[in-house]
Amino acid sequence: MANMAPNTARVAPQDPAGTQQRGNTSALVIVTMLFFMWGLITSLNDILIPHLKSIYTLSYVQAMLVQFCFFGAYAIISLPAGALIRRIGYQKGAVTGLLIAAAGCALFYPASYSSYGMFLFAFFVLASGITVLQVAANPYVAVLGPARTASSRLTLTQAFNSLGTTIGPAVGGLLILSAVGAAAGATADAATVRGPYLALAATLAVLAVLFMAARLPKIAETEDVALEGESHGSALAHRHLVLGALGIFLYVGAEVSIGSFLINFLGESRIAGLSHGDAAHYVSIYWGGAMVGRFIGFAVMRVVSPGKALAFNALLAIALVLTATFGSGTTAMWAILAVGLCNSIMFPTIFTMALHGLGKFTGQGSGILCMAIVGGAIVPFAQGALADSMGVQMSFLLPAACYAFILYFGIKYASLYKAK
Repeated sequence: MANMAPNTARVAPQDPAGTQQRGNTSALVIVTMLFFMWGLITSLNDILIPHLKSIYTLSYVQAMLVQFCFFGAYAIISLPAGALIRRIGYQKGAVTGLLIAAAGCALFYPASYSSYGMFLFAFFVLASGITVLQVAANPYVAVLGPARTASSRLTLTQAFNSLGTTIGPAVGGLLILSAVGAAAGATADAATVRGPYLALAATLAVLAVLFMAARLPKIAETEDVALEGESHGSALAHRHLVLGALGIFLYVGAEVSIGSFLINFLGESRIAGLSHGDAAHYVSIYWGGAMVGRFIGFAVMRVVSPGKALAFNALLAIALVLTATFGSGTTAMWAILAVGLCNSIMFPTIFTMALHGLGKFTGQGSGILCMAIVGGAIVPFAQGALADSMGVQMSFLLPAACYAFILYFGIKYASLYKAK
């Protein structure tokens, strides 16, 4: 596989040498704050799913409508978000996303007085804001430096996303699950979400103001050389983008599905028999593994091919999920929690490999990849159907199958960044 020109976009030259680099570093720090916030918000879903399932007496399929509405927003909003960002720019696009996400968090307050359907609407609005953020921030990070280290940079920012996902379940378990039962009735239990989500709404609004006031480098598109043998007709003419989009779909689906079922899985008598409140602490371990792995991956992928690292992690994830599926007790419990470590580099690596060499189609490609995050809606929903019919433990065969495709993608494009 031939190597391409180093960047699909560039920072518009404005300052003398050295000043631009400092500007890139400052921009990376600011954008990393956004990754942290949407990680924290996304992982709170893993706490709310069993919570709402209990309150409204839902089946697994019905409970997974939370993820269906949340990640379904990526399918509906990603392409319009890409068009919006092309029109108003990356910085204003991120501010818009923050304000929409803040509105979604605020909707949890009226939802707590209403019905499960209102909660699902709030999840959709919240996710719509996060989708706009994703479409703006991921390619922004990718172009703040050489293409060769784009996976490494995005892995670093994703590590702080994982810091948010690690803190989220612990905070949610403390503020939401620990308050359950203090008063009787579904409305009283639903009320435990009001304070945490109003606080999140206020935080996101403040971040929007700060982000608008920040001085960030301007990003400009530039032409690039496409992968050898691939067409320039559209983003979808690039095979590695299409396969990468499928990889994102299956990866996000597997990661979200495992997180969504963790509390119920750990509550199984054959596994650990934990209460929802106790199991919530272990969800933090799952997401914490991804955080640790991303810091490691940031360094490792400066010397190891991203494709090879991706294939290795996918192979290990398959082995661990199968161990959890067919095992029992602490072996099964720790095997499924360890999958978080394997997930660490997958999203940023697939994302940057899929965008490599797209040139003027980078924005369109980013929108397609973010739309593929809808896997987080479809795969958990499908696993919910399996869990209802064959049990929670055996339903984990579905995530194992998802990781098998990621293994293939990593092997196929292992040489993507090698020199000609």
